[in-house]
Amino acid sequence: MLFSKILVAYDGSKASNKALDRAIEFAKVSPDAVLDVIHAFDFPRVFIGEGLAPLPPSLNNDYYNLAVQTTDEAKERIKAAGVTANVDLIQGAAAEVLLDFAKENGSDIIIIGSRGLGGIREFVLGSVSHNVVQHAQIPVLIVK
Repeated sequence: MLFSKILVAYDGSKASNKALDRAIEFAKVSPDAVLDVIHAFDFPRVFIGEGLAPLPPSLNNDYYNLAVQTTDEAKERIKAAGVTANVDLIQGAAAEVLLDFAKENGSDIIIIGSRGLGGIREFVLGSVSHNVVQHAQIPVLIVK
């Protein structure tokens, strides 16, 4: 068994779709593995000077609805692949959410997409994937 508890970060981006595909491949190779798919979201904050400006509740509602839609997309892709997975929507900073989830649930590996930017920036990881790599206590697979 390659990995028994696989954690994948999913945000609907092209890179996270590739990460989900790789996680599904790992789950198929190890049928007894547990696949956890996490979509971390956070409500926007707007700072004006040193203060935090209130945002209309409808904007927060829109962010939440988009997060639910993203989670539903992951569920559909997993179902179409014929794999069983736990798909969770967790509020918070993405890197922190992933690291905490991995620690609390005994994950063996974190699979996460890199950001795909052109030019010189393609060699630089996104801030979430960079943070996860720097602080994870388990292997991290970054998918391009």
